[in-house]
Amino acid sequence: MRALHWAARFPHCTYFEPNGLEYPNGPFDRILAVASAEAVAVSSLTELGSVANQLAPGPHCGFISYDTKNDIEALSSHNFDGFSWPQLHFFTPKTWLCWREDSLEIHGQAEGVLEQILAQHILAFAAPKLPAMRPRLPKAEYLRAVDSIREDILNGEVYELNLCQEFYAENIGLNPADVFWRLMEASPAPFAGFVRWHDHFLLCASPERFLSHRSTQIVSQPIKGTIRRGATPEADELQRQTLLHDEKERAENLMIVDLVRNDLARIAQTGTVRVPELFGLYPFRHLWQMISTVSAELRPDADLVEVLRATFPMGSMTGAPKIRAMQLIEHYENSRRGLYSGSFGYVWPNGEFEFNVVIRSLQYRQDTGYLSFQVGSAITYDSDPEREYEECLLKAKALLEVLGTTIRED
Repeated sequence: MRALHWAARFPHCTYFEPNGLEYPNGPFDRILAVASAEAVAVSSLTELGSVANQLAPGPHCGFISYDTKNDIEALSSHNFDGFSWPQLHFFTPKTWLCWREDSLEIHGQAEGVLEQILAQHILAFAAPKLPAMRPRLPKAEYLRAVDSIREDILNGEVYELNLCQEFYAENIGLNPADVFWRLMEASPAPFAGFVRWHDHFLLCASPERFLSHRSTQIVSQPIKGTIRRGATPEADELQRQTLLHDEKERAENLMIVDLVRNDLARIAQTGTVRVPELFGLYPFRHLWQMISTVSAELRPDADLVEVLRATFPMGSMTGAPKIRAMQLIEHYENSRRGLYSGSFGYVWPNGEFEFNVVIRSLQYRQDTGYLSFQVGSAITYDSDPEREYEECLLKAKALLEVLGTTIRED
């Protein structure tokens, strides 16, 4: 906690928190990286390729916003944007910390860092209590959008579309590091993290891996399928079995698995794409999630930029087919996603990397006081609009608890 409060004062800061959780193929490494405003940074896929290939003593850390899709495909975004994140940002840390089992390693400019961290005085901030979050897409419009998407599916436009909605508040003052730790207490997750880019903050409690590259293997683990936890062991097991046998949820998951298989095949060695686990069920604090694993042997000539161009954005946050789904997302949603349904992660000097899917997250601008979160669900022809809306509220549960607020249904 002290380390993050120390690091959060830097204009470039990323923190990766696994929360001590087990996860198939492992969670994030626990890493904290900081840099000054003058740090070497990149803001495009082309620049990322050149930096990622440079030898460096530590990881390159950063994020990829959802709108990076516009650099990959012939797409554009014109909806409301309360954040203006750069499309992509990676920096070379001045100082980075890595926790290995019971030890702490401090790299880069390390002199005096431990003393500065230990000298941090953690103030006792009062728990946030915000006004009700306002919907950028009122419930009635959301329900109409679901019905329209079902018509699009019937007409063959898409098979599945991930429809998201933003809830926001304005003129908010809060301490981002303090709220992040409250979020970790409420919703610990294996791919959680904290990002600062100048006055922009992301507080993330993501359970989902986008991509992992270790040795020659690349792995993606899309999540599709959600149900709330039961209040007793018996009720919890009933919920698990309900999700396991839910044909709609299984169909959603399978469609995205097929999409991920096709994406990975573009950068994999021929014949190596596999699905080691299909419809795996994993418990989190509030939810059961259906998670599948897709793996492949990466082609030796496929670099990070080629991998991202083949796979980003992740299919679990778009739908299928991906390009048409993203065009319809732009039509039905009325705010830009920013870092939500983008990714942040780290790239090691040997080319190995780890990236999450940015979901279950707060985005905050300290200079303007704009605060929001987004939640979504996969729409298929079998979707019930009210049920999809309730799934969105279920995913928002931990965020609302941390903020001490509710949603104002206009």
